[in-house]
Amino acid sequence: MQEQFFNALRQRSADNTSFVEEIAGILDIGYDAAYRRINLRTNLSLEESVILARHYKLSLNKLFEVDSPNTVMTELPPQPKDEKGLEQWFKVSLQNVQPLTKVKSAEFIWSGKDISLFHTLTDSFLTRYKMFVWLKDLDTSMTKSKITFDEWVREIPNSLLDSAFSLGNVYKNINITELWNDNTVTGTLQQLLYYYEAGLVAKETALKICQDIHDVIDHTEQQTIHQSILGSESKKSFKLYKCDLHMLTNCLMVTTAHQKVFFVPFTVLTYFKVEHQATCDLMYGFLQKQMNISKLLVNAGEKDRALFFNRMHKKIDMLKTRIEMDNEIFSLE
Repeated sequence: MQEQFFNALRQRSADNTSFVEEIAGILDIGYDAAYRRINLRTNLSLEESVILARHYKLSLNKLFEVDSPNTVMTELPPQPKDEKGLEQWFKVSLQNVQPLTKVKSAEFIWSGKDISLFHTLTDSFLTRYKMFVWLKDLDTSMTKSKITFDEWVREIPNSLLDSAFSLGNVYKNINITELWNDNTVTGTLQQLLYYYEAGLVAKETALKICQDIHDVIDHTEQQTIHQSILGSESKKSFKLYKCDLHMLTNCLMVTTAHQKVFFVPFTVLTYFKVEHQATCDLMYGFLQKQMNISKLLVNAGEKDRALFFNRMHKKIDMLKTRIEMDNEIFSLE
């Protein structure tokens, strides 16, 4: 149990190379005394366990699963309700993700009903548009207003953009595996069509957003071919699977050598965080099965890979044609 506790603390440690010194400082004990506790030669007292749990914001109840074996405890993040809340959401997410860049074994597995944040937090119209859409859903006053994207984007706070870009950059330093299907891009396109037809996005701006989506697909294809995240200083891996059988759910699983945790959305930017290890193992196993019956696109052959990405480009071009000609709505399916 003590070993499990320290393994969990290591995952939350700011610097694994000085973990002993970190524990010694928190408990106000000597280096040797901390070393003995970490290596299980000395038992932690209850008071010491509570001090460490509070410092690392770790729930002992969740860690050791003292509740009913049929009960899965989840954690909810604060839901952003305005621009300041969205900026804080980005900052908190950055604080949560940043430590994982120091863990070599860390990996994100994304089951993508939609294009993930990994691809859409860049200096682009698409990123700004995504934030506009989130706020239209989350901010009551903005929902009721008739403010357009073109009006809002001129007033967007630099601090909000900086927080989004910082989170986007940190994703470059973590191994990422994604599962997509032919409809992963469709939700974004249908959403853009809705806001364009509602008069909330100008024609020229909508076309620029379409081009940004083209760029995301091109960038993803290049990462797929090279099996690495472009721009990553630490040469992190990128794998993309094409899943034809199961519906994808926007589930994110985070794995390390010592722990698994997964996140399942249930409203805009709000998600259930599940750390119950038996449940995490179940989800991890399901994602592995999905990969086994899916096609790893780097191994699919140039023709199959090109067909997959070209289908997405064609959907984007269909939307561009719709916007340029301003004809009747047609399905993007």
